[in-house]
Amino acid sequence: MTTTSSTAYSRDLGDELRRLRQRFTGLRGRGLAVQLGWDPSKISNLEHGKIRASDVDLAQYLTACGKDTAFFEDFLRRYHNAFDPYLAQPADDVRTLTMAEASATRITAYNVLTVNPLLRTPAYERALQTTTGTARPDTDRQAVLRRPTHPECVFYLHELALRLRPGHPDVMEAQYVWLQANSSMLRIIPAEATTAAFQSPCTLFEFERATPVVHVESDLTRVFAQDETTVARARSLFDLLDEVALDEHETRRKLAQHQAPTPLRALVK
Repeated sequence: MTTTSSTAYSRDLGDELRRLRQRFTGLRGRGLAVQLGWDPSKISNLEHGKIRASDVDLAQYLTACGKDTAFFEDFLRRYHNAFDPYLAQPADDVRTLTMAEASATRITAYNVLTVNPLLRTPAYERALQTTTGTARPDTDRQAVLRRPTHPECVFYLHELALRLRPGHPDVMEAQYVWLQANSSMLRIIPAEATTAAFQSPCTLFEFERATPVVHVESDLTRVFAQDETTVARARSLFDLLDEVALDEHETRRKLAQHQAPTPLRALVK
């Protein structure tokens, strides 16, 4: 076992081990530790992604969970990258991302052309997938915002995203209403802030006891980075956006400007 800085992916894989233990052994962490002859803290640290396990340790753990050689080799292949400061994943693999969202104490995000996934209505998400020809797993990403102790969130959104209307006009009208209802977390970047439009969309996750993680995604891939330089650049971007973003009152007014007048909305429906 090697102590090292945990990553979003090491915590993801550690949680996968925890679920395997619970499902296939029925043992608590201490019980499995006794069976393997390990200190209980070793099980805890491994399942929280805080330490890098050796190949032998992983073999013992997975064997205790009843897993065969093929499963071990597949897990080992993934685990070898668990503690890398940079990690690329397929765009349709959202488990590491959803774990980061669920465990973060603060989420700061910037989107230019589309509403952030955590603020999308289901209809907007479907229309966006149809328009772009991409498919995403059907996961309830917004569940994290409904928790009593949800992370502190700031979503910066360029006005360009309000002008692009995927699907039927009703879809965007409903999305405007949803954004109004969550305007306390939203900061609109006005269209005249052209410099901001050329900045890369990204999300910064901050945690209580882990290194911050920067997440960037496209239709092709998603990347996680937690080196100091990348995190510092993300913080600089959000400082820049904060200077040009509208406040909550101005954001609500901007959203209202983009909504169709009441008579038109009635005709659309």
